[in-house]
Amino acid sequence: MSRIRLRMASGILALVACGCAPALREPPSATELAGRPRHDRHQVDTLLGRAEAHYASWTLDSVRQASRTWLEAAAADPSRIEGWVGAARAAIWLAGHETDAPAREEAAESAVHSAQLCGEAATEEPLCAYWLAVALGVQARERRATALDALPRIVELLNRAGDGRPRLDHAGPDRVLALVLVRAPGWPTGPGDPDLGLTHARRAVELEPDYLPNQLCLAEALAAVGEKDESRRLLEHTTPLVQRRAASGDPQASEWLEEIHAADWVK
Repeated sequence: MSRIRLRMASGILALVACGCAPALREPPSATELAGRPRHDRHQVDTLLGRAEAHYASWTLDSVRQASRTWLEAAAADPSRIEGWVGAARAAIWLAGHETDAPAREEAAESAVHSAQLCGEAATEEPLCAYWLAVALGVQARERRATALDALPRIVELLNRAGDGRPRLDHAGPDRVLALVLVRAPGWPTGPGDPDLGLTHARRAVELEPDYLPNQLCLAEALAAVGEKDESRRLLEHTTPLVQRRAASGDPQASEWLEEIHAADWVK
């Protein structure tokens, strides 16, 4: 599975609601979202491999092509979740990279719908819950009016995903939940709870200590509860590792580095 970027994980966090709109609506049918089948079920694995190859290039054109190919796989066999999961991942990436605001909003909505159809195909699958949580957060970033309704749903979905597959996406359920709890408004407006966020951040590091966004998440959670010195020491250890990855040409690491430089909690 492709790794979600730190900004995508934290993109569901800086949510200050402006009004209130429902985060979830009835999704389109599989045919409405993915189109009529152009391939038979025996070709799904080939399509999935082709989509992964496009996605790995991390350019707008290649990820758009990956999105189309994952939807073709979903159309060929809507009962398999891989196409829906891939389409959600690609749409989430596009929602963070498209330069045009309507295109970002369209991608965010597509991510939510793809994840919803994943859940319809496999109601208990943690992957579907996880990517729906992230998609709802991205949608809330693009359509802030959905944030109030989205936040409790996001927390519930991440808890469900973590219970079922805690290591998916490099401990993504705990990492993303930690960031939500650290950055979301607290009661009565939202579910924010920095102390509980720190617990989830520590768990993410315990599960996947070598995944650098988990270390950065822990540094932010420590800062949020006032452990500034420990946060600073962790950041001083982790930032050079991110810099080396970025210097080697890793596009994800370059974006993690940009986010470190832009983060208010670092200052």
